[in-house]
Amino acid sequence: MLFTSRNMETTSTPSLSFFCELDGASISALFSDPQVISTLSELNAGVNLGIIDFSPERAEVVKRLNQAMVPVVAWQLLPREQGYWYHGCNAQHAIARYGEFVRWSARNDLKWSGIGMDIEPDIKEFQSLMLDKKELLRSVRRRGCGKANLRKAQAEYRELVSQMRHDGFTVDSYEFPFMIDEYWAGSTIVQRLTGMVEAPADRRVVMLYTSFFRPYGQGVLWTYGKNARAVAVGVTGGGVELEGIPQPRPQDWAEFSRDLRLANQRAGDIHIFSLEGCVEQGFMEKIMSFDWNIKEKPAHPWYELAMLARLLIRMGLWTSSRPLVAVMLLLLLLWLWL
Repeated sequence: MLFTSRNMETTSTPSLSFFCELDGASISALFSDPQVISTLSELNAGVNLGIIDFSPERAEVVKRLNQAMVPVVAWQLLPREQGYWYHGCNAQHAIARYGEFVRWSARNDLKWSGIGMDIEPDIKEFQSLMLDKKELLRSVRRRGCGKANLRKAQAEYRELVSQMRHDGFTVDSYEFPFMIDEYWAGSTIVQRLTGMVEAPADRRVVMLYTSFFRPYGQGVLWTYGKNARAVAVGVTGGGVELEGIPQPRPQDWAEFSRDLRLANQRAGDIHIFSLEGCVEQGFMEKIMSFDWNIKEKPAHPWYELAMLARLLIRMGLWTSSRPLVAVMLLLLLLWLWL
């Protein structure tokens, strides 16, 4: 199953992976400290490595991780001008970029434990939207939000995932939490409005970064983590910079340790954003001695508010994908009112 819930009555040490999103020079600097790879090995943790470039520095780091038997997932990314993340309008760029990645990996004899696909809006549209809310309407008009365009994009990504699997890779997708509700409702409205697209995956990692949703993020993590096989938590630092948009304050240890415990009670597979943030803040040593048996609950009223918001989202998505039912419900409400 892609989405499952964990038995909340038992906790154990989860499977850990760390996202790393650095350019060639920065990634060399991060891994120049041998303690980084040593700690990853002791934690039996993996690395989701952002393929920002095909630099010699990145290849060298992957080789060192391979030698230390640290699992490395190749997190596929595109140039900014092509949207950076995978979305409904750049599938052909994604296919071409993946071909480059395969050839680069073969030239350098790099070993990967899987492929990661980051399903998000076009980074240029996202940045414009954050600066001007009216950009959403303009981007929808430019892109076209019809079902035919969406079906075309879905078919292209099915083709890409099929090729990845044919090449021997398992495929992860990194997705926004409300996509769970979109799938449940049988809707496509979120995908058509945002340009995101449902793609096949062997594991869906739900991005539940509470640093973006203070103070109610812990409620979002708790409610959406219930339906997730794997969750991503953070942000402890790092990440792509968006010009003109301030980055949320990185999590401190109190916030981060709370999220680790919340996530571990919901899913046994935790992906942490980011490795560079944890190293910079000295969190790696603390994770080594972390007590996973301590249970945590989200503070009131954030869980209740998150549950209410999610219910409303589900109702909206379900009715919007069934307009006839929506009209009948509206008529019934009017009849009862009158």
